[in-house]
Amino acid sequence: MRITPVLCTLLLVFSAILSLKAQEQPTWIPQGVQSLQQSASSKSDFALDHSMLILASKLQPDNEDLRRVIAGVSGVSVHRYRFSGARQYDEAALRSVNDEYHAAGWTRVLNKHEKDAGAGVTSVWVRLENNAVSNVAVLLAKANEVDFAEVSGSISPVDISHLGGHFGIPKIEGGVVVPNTERRP
Repeated sequence: MRITPVLCTLLLVFSAILSLKAQEQPTWIPQGVQSLQQSASSKSDFALDHSMLILASKLQPDNEDLRRVIAGVSGVSVHRYRFSGARQYDEAALRSVNDEYHAAGWTRVLNKHEKDAGAGVTSVWVRLENNAVSNVAVLLAKANEVDFAEVSGSISPVDISHLGGHFGIPKIEGGVVVPNTERRP
C-alpha cells in the first residue's frame, strides 16, 4: 500500500491537532453548573480557542469592536441547558455557583434577580491577575433555560457587552448603570 503525500499531510496535521489539544488546560466549570447539566432535557456545550474566534470574527468584518475585543481573548466556553418545564432546574445548584467562584478567588460584579421570585437571574464574575481582568464568567438563568459562558484572556468587563450575542454568549439585559460624574455649571 502506497501512502500519498496528501494523506501523509492530513495525518501529520491531525496528529499536531491532537497533540495541541492534549496540552491545553481544561476550562474550570463550577460543580453547580455541571450538576445542572445532569437534569437538563437539552444541552449545548462548546469551546472556541483564540484562532477559532479570529476565524469566526471574519464573518462580521465591519464590527471593529468585536475584532478589538477578540484580540485579547484566548478562549470562550459556552454551556446552554434547556429544561422541559419552568424552574425545573436545581436552584440550590445555581446558588452554589457563587460560593464556588468566591472560594476560587473570583469577584462577583453583577447579581440581578427578578422581582417577586421571578425566574430570572443574571450574575457576572471576574478573576483578576496582577490588577487586570483575566477571566469573566456570565450565568443567565431564565424560566426553563440556564446559560453559562466563560471568557478567558485580557478583557475588560465592558468588553463583554461587545461579545454578548456572539459565539453563544448571552446578552446581559439591564446591566449596571454608570453614574454621570460630570459637573454642570
